Amino acid sequence: MKLLDIGVLSERSGVPPSTLRYYEEVGLIESQARHGLRRQFGSETLTQLALISLGKTAGFSLGEMKNMFGKDGVLDLPRTALRARADKLDLQIRKLATLRNALRHAAECPAENHMECPKFRRLLRVASQSRPPRAPDDPKF
Repeated sequence: MKLLDIGVLSERSGVPPSTLRYYEEVGLIESQARHGLRRQFGSETLTQLALISLGKTAGFSLGEMKNMFGKDGVLDLPRTALRARADKLDLQIRKLATLRNALRHAAECPAENHMECPKFRRLLRVASQSRPPRAPDDPKF
């Protein structure tokens, strides 16, 4: 197995050495050896770091991600948690699309006063409700 010095791993992954040390401290990755005081990692750590980056982007906590790696570093993705996270992302996408449409409408609305615009007032009602907004392609939007 080819070992990567922490500096090389940092350069190839784009993850700062301080973050790599922290990930090791919390048990997300594991160094295989040391060369002097410098940690050395297996090349599979690059894959683990890519998965960690993907998990962070999806909104998983480091603790949740730690549980996705088995004791031997083998990936064990909980499909139920992945589906639930995808559902949350769908909701977030719908909310962001509604916000984008509201901003575009407000910027281009021909009404002198936005409060006189029926569409803008509907957008305000949607924004003030606690339930998820309608999809932007909904004809009632």
